[in-house]
Amino acid sequence: MEDGIARLLLIGLVAVSAMGLVIALLYPYFTGQADIAKRIDNRVTGKVERESLFAGIKSRLAADNRDSRRKQIQDTLKQLEETRRKKRATVRSMITQSGLEMTIRGFWFGSVITGLVLGVVVLIIGAPAYIALLAVVAGALGLPRWFLSFMRKRREDAFLREFADAIDIMVRSLKAGLPVSDSMRVIASETPAPVGPEFLEIVEGQRVGISLDQGLDRMYERIPLAEVNFLSIVMAIQMKTGGNLAEALNNLSKVLRDRKKMKLKIKSVSQEAKSSAMIIGALPFVICGGMALLNPGYLDPLFTTSTGNIMLAGSLVWMSIGVLVMRGMINLDI
Repeated sequence: MEDGIARLLLIGLVAVSAMGLVIALLYPYFTGQADIAKRIDNRVTGKVERESLFAGIKSRLAADNRDSRRKQIQDTLKQLEETRRKKRATVRSMITQSGLEMTIRGFWFGSVITGLVLGVVVLIIGAPAYIALLAVVAGALGLPRWFLSFMRKRREDAFLREFADAIDIMVRSLKAGLPVSDSMRVIASETPAPVGPEFLEIVEGQRVGISLDQGLDRMYERIPLAEVNFLSIVMAIQMKTGGNLAEALNNLSKVLRDRKKMKLKIKSVSQEAKSSAMIIGALPFVICGGMALLNPGYLDPLFTTSTGNIMLAGSLVWMSIGVLVMRGMINLDI
């Protein structure tokens, strides 16, 4: 009897447990919580998918923007490169770049006068007529162009000394809220020549309808330096693609100062070689001068005989070639 009751209790306990398990499993479906959980899960999954989709779209758009900006920059640089192709320097351009107030007619007139004066001086010294003719040609064609090159280099060096400071002035003016034209006007009034007058040319050109990029092109024609080309590139890219102009010019100023330091370092390192070249180039003339003082008649055959004149002319030619070779080896441009 007791065994039967225990067996019934065990069967009842198992049945209640099984019914509780079934109710626990099927309860969400009876109450609708399964559908709610499914909808929540779908919403969360859809939100994640949308977020990932939006993130992919944003990254794709950012990449497209970078590609388009890079393409615009490349197109701008290509256009500037086409306009900045090295042209052969003419007399007119050399006069403009040297900063001299001179006309073409005045230059050629001065060249002829210089050649004639040099030829007369050579004849007075007692040199033959063909030496005097060579002196006339050198004085008419060589010395004036050398003088223009010297004045142009001197003006370019003076421009580079003040150019980085002018860019800094422009950066501070832009950060203060001034437009580009007013910033250049500040440079024109606060910076000494030749930087100030060059920026004044750009400002005055804008008043008569010349655009900023055209003004910078003309500035590069007057001062054909890589630093001026850098400024043109920065301004052209900013006008075509946008961006923070003050930050770009600040970076340009740092680049200009680093280039200036590098040039000074190269100059100091190559100074020893320049001194050696000057000594080697001056040594034949010093020896000839000393021999002329110690024995005045010893070198007379070089000037009085045809063989001596040929030897003297050949020596001058070879000396000139050697000087030019040493100059090319010493001068380092960046």
